[in-house]
Amino acid sequence: MQLRYAFRLYPDTVQRTALAKAFGCARVVFNDAVRAREHARRAGEAFPKAGELSKRLITEAKRTEARSWLGEVSAVMLQQALRDVEAAYRNFFASLKGQRQGAKTGAPRFKSRKDTRQSIRFTANARWSITDSGRLNLPKIGAVKVKWSRALPSQPSSVTVIKDAAGRYFASFVIDTDPAADATRMPDTDQAIGIDLGLTHFAVLSDGTKIDSPRFLRRAEKKLKRSQRELSRKQKGSKNREKARLKVARAYAKVTDARKEFHHQLSTKLIRDNQAIGVEDLAVKGLARTRRAKSVHDAGWSAFVTMLEYKAARYGRTLVKIGRFTPTSQTCSACGIKDGPKPLNVREWTCTVCGTLHDRDHNAAINVKTAAGLAVAACGAPVRPGLVPAQREETGSHGSPPEPRAA
Repeated sequence: MQLRYAFRLYPDTVQRTALAKAFGCARVVFNDAVRAREHARRAGEAFPKAGELSKRLITEAKRTEARSWLGEVSAVMLQQALRDVEAAYRNFFASLKGQRQGAKTGAPRFKSRKDTRQSIRFTANARWSITDSGRLNLPKIGAVKVKWSRALPSQPSSVTVIKDAAGRYFASFVIDTDPAADATRMPDTDQAIGIDLGLTHFAVLSDGTKIDSPRFLRRAEKKLKRSQRELSRKQKGSKNREKARLKVARAYAKVTDARKEFHHQLSTKLIRDNQAIGVEDLAVKGLARTRRAKSVHDAGWSAFVTMLEYKAARYGRTLVKIGRFTPTSQTCSACGIKDGPKPLNVREWTCTVCGTLHDRDHNAAINVKTAAGLAVAACGAPVRPGLVPAQREETGSHGSPPEPRAA
C-alpha cells in the first residue's frame, strides 16, 4: 500500500523565491498543455501525445526567448505537470463514459497564479535527497529545512512540495508500506464494533461508549468572523488585504488541522481495538443541503470514514459499510421489530412489542453492527482489503527530528 507522509518545510528567503519560480514554471507548462489540447479539439484534430507535448512545450520552448526561463528549474517537475494534464483528461473522459465513480469530473481548466495553493512534484530521477543533517535537498532550490515528526519507514518514491492557502510549505513523501511490518504493529483482537455517527455526539459505539463532538468550527466561529470582517474592509490588491487574507487562512487552517488530528487519533484507536468495524454509508452531500449544513461539515464524517477505510486495509482489519436506507433508528435491537420513524428530538424510546427502553444512538449503533454481520466477520471470516491510493498528509508536521530520519 502507498501512503503519504507530510512534513512541514521552512525555506529561507532565497529558497522561497526559487520555489515561487518553480511553481510558476510548472503552472505555465500545465496551462500550455491544456491550451494545446483545446486547440486540437476545436480544430477537429487528434489530441497531441504526451511525448509530442513534452518536446514542444519543454524541450523546444526552452530555446525560445519567450520561454527561456523554463531552463532555470528542474525539468522533472515540468514533466510531472504534463503527467497531471494527462491524468486530468483521463479522469474527465472516464467520467463522461460512466467508468468513474463519484461526482462528474469536468474538463481540465487553466491554473491561475492567484491560486492560494501551489504544488510541484519531484520523482526519483530528479535526484532529490535527504541530507545527513535532515534537510531536503531539491534540485535548483537547495537544502530546505524540514521539521520531522517521525522517521520515514522506507525510501520515498517521490516528494511533492506544497504551498497552502496559509502560506505554509509542506513536503509530502509517497511511501510503499511493508504489509508484514504493518501486521505486527496492531495487536491481535477478536472484538467487533458498530458506529453510529451523529451531531449531538460525534460517534456512539455499540458497546455504549459516547464520543463527544469537538465542534472545532463552532468554537472558532467568533474569531473567524472577526478576521473575515477585517478582510472585507481592506482595499483589493493592497498589501494589507493580503495580510488579512493570510490571517483568515491561518485561522481556518488551525481548525482543519485540529479536526484532522481528532479524526486520526479516534480512527487509529478504533482500528487498534477492533478486528471488525461497521459504519453507515451516510449521504453527506444531501445532509449538507439542510439547515444543519454547517454542523455536518464541521463533523467531517466523510474524512473520518475514509481514514477508517484505508487504515483497515493497511492493518488487516475489516470495515463494513451498511446501506444508508437501513432503518437503524427505527428497529428495536432487542427483538428486531421495526417501530417506525421518529423525529430527531426523540432521544429515547420504548419498544411497543418487548418494552425495552432504548437510547436512540446506542440502539442505532447496535443495529449497525448487526446489519454489517460483524459477529461472523470477527470470528474468522477472510479479510480481503482492497488497494488504497496514497492518502494526503498521513502524518502531522510537528515534533522533533527522530533518529534515523529515513530508512
